[in-house]
Amino acid sequence: MTDPDLIRTSLPHLGSELQAAFAREGVIKEFPSQTEILHEGQHVTMIPLVLEGLIKVFTRNEERELLLYYIEPRESCVMSFLAGIKNQPSKIFAVTESPSTLLLLPARNVETWIQEFPRLNNLFYDLYNTRYSELIDTLNQLIFQRLDTRIYEYLKEKSRVKTSRFLDLRHREIASELGTSREVITRVLKKLEKEGKVRQTEKGIELI
Repeated sequence: MTDPDLIRTSLPHLGSELQAAFAREGVIKEFPSQTEILHEGQHVTMIPLVLEGLIKVFTRNEERELLLYYIEPRESCVMSFLAGIKNQPSKIFAVTESPSTLLLLPARNVETWIQEFPRLNNLFYDLYNTRYSELIDTLNQLIFQRLDTRIYEYLKEKSRVKTSRFLDLRHREIASELGTSREVITRVLKKLEKEGKVRQTEKGIELI
């Protein structure tokens, strides 16, 4: 059993009955920043729901990554949800972007709960719709957008989820998440800086 008060205050929109079920069966855990909570090929037995913090979900090919989406407070990972209820291995990686508090829900219970509690079913349905739209946007960026536009949109989204105009980012990290090379990122960031869109310092990147 976990802390019911924390669940009530963090997830007020889910209703008292579902909150009570989460408190009985779920586990609350805190994870430091940059902690891998899921990797490709892992079978999902516990589905995470973010109470505080931020999780980055991405796919990896050899040494390169491609950022898919972020999981913010009051959200879960729809890919983990699908893998968990279908008893299939994960196709993605998930890493905490900042110190995070997660409610871990047994996959076997979630499959039952989505039938018993319409609010939970609606939550995952809405998340699926959101993630699908985000993946379409990512695909469009990869195919149609110029790289400088794509990098600038990436920085703006990173700024939004971190609620800060200053980003403690290195060129190699950006290159890894966008599936390109550090040299390309360096060149594009110099261009964005000349255009007055960003400012680079030794500590990171500031959006102007």
